[in-house]
Amino acid sequence: MGSQIQTDNLDHASGSEEYPKARRENGTFILPWKGRLAGALNVAKWFLTSPNNSNIPRRSEELDKTLPVLKPDKATLDSPPPNDVQVTWIGHATVLVQMDGLNILTDPVFNDYCGVARIIGVKRYRPVPCTVDELPDIDAVCISHNHYDHLDYTTVCELNKRFGDKIHWFVPMGLQQWMKDSGCNNVVELEWWDEHHHPKFKEESKAVKFAFTPAQHWCRRGINDMNKVLWGSWSVIGPHNRFFFAGDTGYCHVFKQIGKRYGPFDLAAIPIGAYEPRGLMEFQHVDPQAAVEIHKDIKSNFSLGIHWGTFNLSYEHYLGPPQELNEKLDSVGIPRREFHTIKHGEIKVITKDDTQAAQDRRKPALFESST
Repeated sequence: MGSQIQTDNLDHASGSEEYPKARRENGTFILPWKGRLAGALNVAKWFLTSPNNSNIPRRSEELDKTLPVLKPDKATLDSPPPNDVQVTWIGHATVLVQMDGLNILTDPVFNDYCGVARIIGVKRYRPVPCTVDELPDIDAVCISHNHYDHLDYTTVCELNKRFGDKIHWFVPMGLQQWMKDSGCNNVVELEWWDEHHHPKFKEESKAVKFAFTPAQHWCRRGINDMNKVLWGSWSVIGPHNRFFFAGDTGYCHVFKQIGKRYGPFDLAAIPIGAYEPRGLMEFQHVDPQAAVEIHKDIKSNFSLGIHWGTFNLSYEHYLGPPQELNEKLDSVGIPRREFHTIKHGEIKVITKDDTQAAQDRRKPALFESST
């Protein structure tokens, strides 16, 4: 299926200074602003010399107390509220968002590990709260980038088997062929700031727009494919609600631009984990403090902390992300109810009263640039 892309008169090659495109040189995507990933030697140095404070309990009984996993109620998933946003955290970066008549999955990983193969992959230390067969009908899947903890081949095959052509896959530039080789149809491949309307609704008043927006990260699945695929975030704009999915990212100025162009958002899913050792991770993963800056930049009314508590990918304490998130919120005067975490499998509804209350409480100063 070809993508009917709308770009709002942006220069397709480079974008505008305000809304930049990723540069592409010799088939490789490059950030249009300063910053780069640490080299292999620095990666080894950081991991070998930094203390590992993750301290994940080996006994599932202890994890059941500190990180309980709930079984989502199928009747609730099958009948979301028509005018509000319903969100379920599956784990890590996988969330089910139900809004404006669409069921949307982000970066789906329903496997019990992430990686090239089970024997060398990173095992999930909290189980998946439900299976693909227990999901409601999925209308759209948003992929932020191609790292194994965000794009799982087995899960893609399971989704295809269950839902087939019902799903429309929204993916970064460079990933379309991989998706088709995996059996996916209805693949829409976009660059930063490109937009595509989901075909479920023909009437303009019901249209839901998927915009691929920037992030600061990188891509790789094999030996010779470094940054052959683009990375980014997603802004989903419906007639009644707006949802932002940050994917994987370091902090950068571009989130203010996303907030200006598409905000405010009723719901944002923002990563808060996998941030230590900081010197290594800062470019590619935000910590809870930077996650709050994204929350402010994009003008989110309610944010859900994701990308933690599922896979052991870094050295911070496994319960550190939500604790540090609360500390940061308290320090800047943002109520915890506007940005918090939920349990694996937990379902939360964000109502218009919730979003209006957040807007009423929000002071303009909270969204000014940090110094």
